[in-house]
Amino acid sequence: MTTHPPVSPYTVGLAGKCPRCGKGALFKGYLGLQDKCSVCGLDFAKADSGDGPAVFLIFIGGFIAVAVAFLARFTWHAPIWLALLLSAGLTVAIVLALLRPFKATLIALQYAHKAEEGRLEE
Repeated sequence: MTTHPPVSPYTVGLAGKCPRCGKGALFKGYLGLQDKCSVCGLDFAKADSGDGPAVFLIFIGGFIAVAVAFLARFTWHAPIWLALLLSAGLTVAIVLALLRPFKATLIALQYAHKAEEGRLEE
């Protein structure tokens, strides 16, 4: 069994790399995961971030979008359609830019902390 030096889950998450070796690609495509790491062979079948990244981005993107809409409407006196267009466009841009790094970081944190599915004691 080969041992791998510990890697920062935040570093590999932001880079989209394997949470064990920090070298192999985690993703194939935009959000789809590889079957396994091409460098160390770690199986990504059980890697599941669930809805975590989306929930974080809803809070972050929503806060920023509402702030921009209020600024546009009440500080810059923009028409309502322009304020909504600005905030909607910014929300889409934030989600598209951050969804992949958030998903990879959450998977890397789960690996680093050896997270498993919950079980009931019998």
